[in-house]
Amino acid sequence: MAAAKLMDFDKALELFEPVLGFEVHVELNTNTKMFSDAPNPANEAYHAAEPNTLIAPVDLGLPGSLPVVNETAIRSSISLGLALGCSIAESSRFARKNYFYPDLGKNYQISQYDEPIAYDGSVEVELDDGTLITIPIERAHMEEDAGKLTHMGGATGRIQGAEYSLVDYNRAGVPLVEIVTNIIYDTEHRAPEVAKAYVQAIRDIVRGLGISEARLERGNLRCDANVSLRRRGTDELGTRTETKNVNSMRSVERAVRYEIQRQAQILADGGTITQETRHWHEDTGTTSPGRPKSDADDYRYFPEPDLLPVEPAAELIEKLRAALPEQPVARRRRLMTEWGFTDLEFQDVRNGGLLEVVEATITAGATPATARKWWTGEITRIANTQDQDATALISPENVAALQRLVDAGTLTDKLARQVLEGVIAGEGTPQEVVDARGLAVVSDDGALIAAIDEALAAQPDVMAKIKDGKVQAAGAVIGAVMKAMKGQADAARVRELILERAAQ
Repeated sequence: MAAAKLMDFDKALELFEPVLGFEVHVELNTNTKMFSDAPNPANEAYHAAEPNTLIAPVDLGLPGSLPVVNETAIRSSISLGLALGCSIAESSRFARKNYFYPDLGKNYQISQYDEPIAYDGSVEVELDDGTLITIPIERAHMEEDAGKLTHMGGATGRIQGAEYSLVDYNRAGVPLVEIVTNIIYDTEHRAPEVAKAYVQAIRDIVRGLGISEARLERGNLRCDANVSLRRRGTDELGTRTETKNVNSMRSVERAVRYEIQRQAQILADGGTITQETRHWHEDTGTTSPGRPKSDADDYRYFPEPDLLPVEPAAELIEKLRAALPEQPVARRRRLMTEWGFTDLEFQDVRNGGLLEVVEATITAGATPATARKWWTGEITRIANTQDQDATALISPENVAALQRLVDAGTLTDKLARQVLEGVIAGEGTPQEVVDARGLAVVSDDGALIAAIDEALAAQPDVMAKIKDGKVQAAGAVIGAVMKAMKGQADAARVRELILERAAQ
């Protein structure tokens, strides 16, 4: 497929106003599925499960099977609606959304249409420079997820060019909350940044509530980004496209920017925009056509006849409201002040999705500076080399325990990195790795003096230089001792012993 022509971003913003809208799907971490008792395990267990093993008759739409609503999913949905500033409906109803797709066994999805659980809210998002933007929320409604297709035989793993497709219904019926914004105006040149900040805000909210792992790369959080352009000087909205299931914060930002540039060039050349879904390609940074975008009428919604309306008690709503955590923007500003981080240091933590684990590491006893150093440094480096999520490699408690060994002088930073690798490899706690590998710093004077003597024998002129006042010459001996003892010598004590020898 030929690459699309793109208009310069600044030029596009001179001619057109970007208009945005987002649909974010949040997978809830309930023990069972939305309408069945099939298990809904956490990420690692889910991905380790064999295809089509986490299923029940309801998930497959088998004749005679009837749905039963997951009460925990309803509570989580209400909490999320409250956190988004929404009103909670006294009565909401499930509906059938009818469409055919191979991974939807019933040929309809149980969702909510005109009677959602939560409506009319807003969420405050913070841009990198501290600017606050209010995003209007139209609704947050409950639904079930579909299954998953794996396309086989093609070069790209996509349906285009595939010889056949395999269907895995493990994901079918997983509880979802879909958050739909109202139309978002006035973002101008910051539209891509606003898109990224909004998805970050939703992730932070659901993680704070503890209702989802919210990992984009695992599909716990999925964003569909709607973009259209309106010509300057007019009130008429343009035709929108919907870029589906973008799976990282950076990609959300890039996809919105790309669509603005692509649509602007088409319109400037006299063309028209097709209302359609589009697929984001991370490798090329482009979108490609999916399917024509359906309107609500095309889905032939009607009330789900097998489920009663959801009518939460006012006492339950107030109880859940009282349990809401601190809002993400206020929490971040408080933590940055308490931890003494610069804006850049805090952004490194936040952008890496490390806020919770850094906070937990500090709670476990590490200082803010050392917690940030480990998580944004060595742990993230190892995670990147292993293509893993940093937060899944090691617990905050073990990071704090590792730092305590450094603070106590048991480990140098270099040795601590070796211990970290051992902990991540599953060799035990930091202390257990130290004991098993024999990595503790050597502070015994006898062993250190023997190593110093050997180093001085190899460099007989060094001691004379030190005695003549050239104290920096001790560095050569310290380096030789550290090398001989494989980095385990107490460098400060080695220096003291050398200077004591020179003073004799």
